[in-house]
Amino acid sequence: MKISEVIKALNGELVQDQFQDSELEGAYTSDLLSDVMANAKSAGALITIQAHKNTVAVATLVNISLIIICNSRPIPEDMIEAARDEGIAIVRTAENQFVTSGRLFTLLGYR
Repeated sequence: MKISEVIKALNGELVQDQFQDSELEGAYTSDLLSDVMANAKSAGALITIQAHKNTVAVATLVNISLIIICNSRPIPEDMIEAARDEGIAIVRTAENQFVTSGRLFTLLGYR
């Protein structure tokens, strides 16, 4: 499923729209960035509440394509700029991480 299709299906707010609309190959949910570095898979989405520039740095290290910020957290401009520089999409949703993870799990065809 392409990033744009996921964004539409999640009914999220696209905050950073300059990205390559590639296929997502999975997702990882965590707020501990060292955990993301150790366990997230390439070409996936990161579901988190960590809305700061370091989240983008970690996403870049593991080749994350999409960051989904939950609970309507405010997203600082320096995070948006960093994601734009790296070509990483950022979406904000009012849903919590549990609901967002479940929806994405289903959208990506896991059972």
